[in-house]
Amino acid sequence: MPRSKKGKRGSSKAGSLRQEVLQLQLAAKAPLKGVKNGMKGESGASDDEMTSDVLSHYSSASESTSVLEDNTGGEQVDEQTAQEETEDKLKQCMEYVMDKSAKTRLAGLESLRQAFSSRLLYEFLTERRLTLSDSLERSIKKGGGEEQSLAATVFALLCIQLGGGDEAEEGFKMLRPILTAILIDNSASIAARQSCARALAMCCYVSAAEEGEDLIKSLTLLESIFMSSYPNREGNLPTPKPGMPGLHCAALQAWSLLVTLCPASRLTVLLDLHLPKLQACLQSSDVNYRIAVGETIALLVELGRDLDQQFEVEDNESLCRCLKSLATDGNKHRAKNDRRKQRSIFREVLHYIESDDFTEEKIRFGVESVYIDSWMRRRMYDSFKEIMESGVRHHLQFNPLLRDIFGLGPPLILDAAVKANKISRFEKHLFNSAAFKARTKQRNKVRDKRADVM
Repeated sequence: MPRSKKGKRGSSKAGSLRQEVLQLQLAAKAPLKGVKNGMKGESGASDDEMTSDVLSHYSSASESTSVLEDNTGGEQVDEQTAQEETEDKLKQCMEYVMDKSAKTRLAGLESLRQAFSSRLLYEFLTERRLTLSDSLERSIKKGGGEEQSLAATVFALLCIQLGGGDEAEEGFKMLRPILTAILIDNSASIAARQSCARALAMCCYVSAAEEGEDLIKSLTLLESIFMSSYPNREGNLPTPKPGMPGLHCAALQAWSLLVTLCPASRLTVLLDLHLPKLQACLQSSDVNYRIAVGETIALLVELGRDLDQQFEVEDNESLCRCLKSLATDGNKHRAKNDRRKQRSIFREVLHYIESDDFTEEKIRFGVESVYIDSWMRRRMYDSFKEIMESGVRHHLQFNPLLRDIFGLGPPLILDAAVKANKISRFEKHLFNSAAFKARTKQRNKVRDKRADVM
């Protein structure tokens, strides 16, 4: 359904598309003239207003380096001034994280999460990594569930920002015991334990990939979480406690990311141990956990076939029957969206198990693209996306760590002419609005003629 159009209609006489764009530009700029001094004083700002101010700053600052305001000769943004403003905002947020008020700390952590997701801040964070790590350690140790969850996510983003070098490894060794303690604490918040599982795997993946001992410890810890969902000696699945399927799902996905780093000798052991148990977990009552199990099975089979082209799952026929049942599941007691999502994923898993064929996906960012052409690359991309959300595309474009992981090479340096010719988001919106209006007018004429004929 098209959006309802507000304001006065244009003249009935049809104009050019360029005229429509100009009219929309004037209409968009006119209301802004009456806005004066809308900001409140700093001393009276609430935590919500503070968060909104910081997030709006980063959403505008993360739009790449320099853009032109419009085609009429607007001045170029002063990058140095923008950088200084950004650093001042970050320093302020770091101070908020050390505040006595829990609400202020949450606002500071959320602002840092948004900032770290939306742009690259390597130089700034390198100088302040120890101070920030201490603050995050305090929040994870003593904060409530929401604060622990946010702090763990910010720490994972910090490791990604630092590029997986010595600085990130130093921070990981400092916070790993705390992440571990929260993850295995049955009295801790489920959301905090989920974030700690993702943060532990991501930090290990980017900063300690070459340390075999850290990798094995992290794998073993994550296994201890999701293996409680495995069938008992009688072959029956345990009844999950409230919230536990979500934790098992996060731990299994985090474990799957680290499995992609395992050497062949270790991978063979993991395949023999986990594949039969995971097949039984396809009967779990939680749809998200079933999907995570199906994707993990496909990943393990792919890794097994990379080791040996003749690799086959034990009792492959039974596995395919189960996957086919899930791919065509029509049980009405399940939510419609859950059924649709489950069928889509398990069709892909079944297709891969039977024909060794993966449905390729293309992710566009800037003027580049990355191809997700295997279950391993999908797990890698999904893991980064779970932590960075929409900011993953910006990091794919500019972060050397992600570009190295996905084989993209050094960040591209675009020519100034290319940047200048790139249409802005606002101009694209105006163009699409004018085109939509022109199409609507044309279709209305056709509908009128049809009505006359009838």
